Amino acid sequence: MLVRLMYASRAVGDSQAAVIHDIMQQSHAHNPHNGITGVLCFSDKVYMQVLEGGRAAINALYAKILRDPRHTDVVLLHYEEIAERRFACWTMGQANLAKLNTSTLLRFCEIPEINPHAMSGKHSLALIDELMATATVVGRA
Repeated sequence: MLVRLMYASRAVGDSQAAVIHDIMQQSHAHNPHNGITGVLCFSDKVYMQVLEGGRAAINALYAKILRDPRHTDVVLLHYEEIAERRFACWTMGQANLAKLNTSTLLRFCEIPEINPHAMSGKHSLALIDELMATATVVGRA
């Protein structure tokens, strides 16, 4: 059974470039063996990630994420059983939320600042769909 899980969290520390690099390296090494695909959206303040795969693998990874000291205030935004993946072509795609233009943010957010903790899961997922449609998400298989 396939599931999709989406969560948001707040970044710990100031410089996130090394953290993002580590997360992406771990994802590319770990995810293919576990049938996990998804996308990581980030800024210097927040993370928003969608994970897809088998229920057991996704639940185990989310439990690990909850204990990860690289972030705090982890909140589950969305969880559902799915018939097919949206992110099947990426072991982990990525998008820098700090580079979004104001008009894109205002379509999904109350103010032109990304705050997934204040967004519904539906709007957060719609934002990621928009990022995919505009080729803002990059990654490798």
